[in-house]
Amino acid sequence: MILYEYPCNERVRTLLRVEYLFDRLFFFARGEDAHCHQIAMATLFDLLDICERADVRTAVLQDMDRHRSALAALREHPGVDGVTLDKLLGEIQAVSAALAGQGRIGQCLRDNEWLASLRGRITMPGGSSPVDMPSYYSWQLKPAQTRVSDLHGWIEPLMPLHRAMALILQMLRDAGDAQDQVAGQGAYQEMLGGKSFQLLRVWVDPALGVFPEVSANKYVIWVRFSTQDNELKPQPVGRDVAFRLARCNL
Repeated sequence: MILYEYPCNERVRTLLRVEYLFDRLFFFARGEDAHCHQIAMATLFDLLDICERADVRTAVLQDMDRHRSALAALREHPGVDGVTLDKLLGEIQAVSAALAGQGRIGQCLRDNEWLASLRGRITMPGGSSPVDMPSYYSWQLKPAQTRVSDLHGWIEPLMPLHRAMALILQMLRDAGDAQDQVAGQGAYQEMLGGKSFQLLRVWVDPALGVFPEVSANKYVIWVRFSTQDNELKPQPVGRDVAFRLARCNL
């Protein structure tokens, strides 16, 4: 099954974007080719940019504090596994403390003059070419092990954010129960009556050759399925489509 996710607010949207950038960063940083490492460097700077614009650190710390308070209130409820709850609360406390004690995300990377100069160049079309930045070209010619080691050193200051964000998204995803649904004539509508969710998750059988376009507010969830023509333009599906839907909220 192919999984599609739809954020119902801007905070969750930002977290999903940051998660996507971390996944891409880790993938290309593992490679040995210099072209892979160039993508890793560009992604590293994308992460710094989004963290600056959205103040991701503050948002994540607020979410962790809110979840910790909500979970602690469950301690006296019957049927709650105290050992599991304490383990989760301990994990939240550990990742929150690591992130809170770090200061501004990636500040040591901003203070690195060479990285700062590369950051300004790499966003320009062709700006990181050997003609424009021979020092970067020299770094690319170093042994792969040296480049991988450097990348890991630059990524490490971002890891407290990654661990905290990953825990928040894991808890949010685990909070939703997937249910089988059918989109009649390719469209599914569900009235919510004022109840809002933070994240919607849609699973589709890849054999169907369709993808969902989702919209939602506190009143209604819309899932419309489309396929692509020979020019890859979306085309509405006119047949029933079976799928799974999870509504996630913490």
